[in-house]
Amino acid sequence: MSRRLRVDWPSCRARGLCHELLPELVDLDEWGYPVVAGEVTDALLADARAAVRACPRLALRLTDR
Repeated sequence: MSRRLRVDWPSCRARGLCHELLPELVDLDEWGYPVVAGEVTDALLADARAAVRACPRLALRLTDR
């Protein structure tokens, strides 16, 4: 099963914590908002879940495709 990270743009405040916790999948644009690249692999699943839990605005979700 493939999974992806989704960003709730109205909730996100560009703090960048998701990038710090998961730089393999989350880059930041020029304003500091996350840009998610690719699917969450099994190897990154635990880190993706940690990034979702740590988002202070609850703006990051892990979804099944």
